[in-house]
Amino acid sequence: MAAFFEKLNYRNALRRWRRAAAQAETAPLAGLREQRTQAKELRSALDRLIHVADGRLALPQIGSSFFPRPHGTDWSWRPELWRGPLPSPGIASAPSKSTLGEEITLFHDCTTSELTLRQLRNSREEDLAPFGLRMDVFNFDGSFLSLVVDLPVEACKGLTKQNLIRIDTIIETEKPLEIFARLNVRHGPNTDQLVRELPAGLRQATIEYDMAYSNLNEKRIEKIWLDLIFEGPVMNQVTIRDLTFARHRRANI
Repeated sequence: MAAFFEKLNYRNALRRWRRAAAQAETAPLAGLREQRTQAKELRSALDRLIHVADGRLALPQIGSSFFPRPHGTDWSWRPELWRGPLPSPGIASAPSKSTLGEEITLFHDCTTSELTLRQLRNSREEDLAPFGLRMDVFNFDGSFLSLVVDLPVEACKGLTKQNLIRIDTIIETEKPLEIFARLNVRHGPNTDQLVRELPAGLRQATIEYDMAYSNLNEKRIEKIWLDLIFEGPVMNQVTIRDLTFARHRRANI
């Protein structure tokens, strides 16, 4: 019975607003002003509902951590920005050290920032991550631009020189762009840095860092973070559709 009355109320409300829209050209101004206020309030609530519904009903599902992992993986992770909606989905004229969520930080040395960051919803069939990150760069008068991804403490636990850390990315750019991925591992007073360049022209890329080639002190690992460094990013749009991490043991030779 409750469902019947809800449908009846919906039909009556829809009929009322259709009639008001049809009569808006000739309605008295006092009444039209009140209807406009009510319509704006209603539209705001409907826009919020549609936004949340689109996010929840679209695929891939929010919160998804599914992605292919190499054999022998003992730790894997997709950062929160690519898993679920952030409380603040974007930043315009983003200053250096701007953050999106708890794990992503933007660094640059521009005098005037003409950069924007925005979380977007992935909805294509091939997308495995529910969300992506879009960065628009207009004028760029700085010398460096990077996005820093802080890895969780779980990435530090059990890390040894026998491990490889693998990163899989899906990155789209408007124009060709050099992108470097620098893995930083802080152990005691030292920080090891391993740098890889993402293959030019490839939308989807996999890179691995072999800890055997580092000076890692396995007993003093404190923090791990990734720098995505963009060379000459002026007048470009960069969309990171997915970013995932996996740790596995290197093959014995």
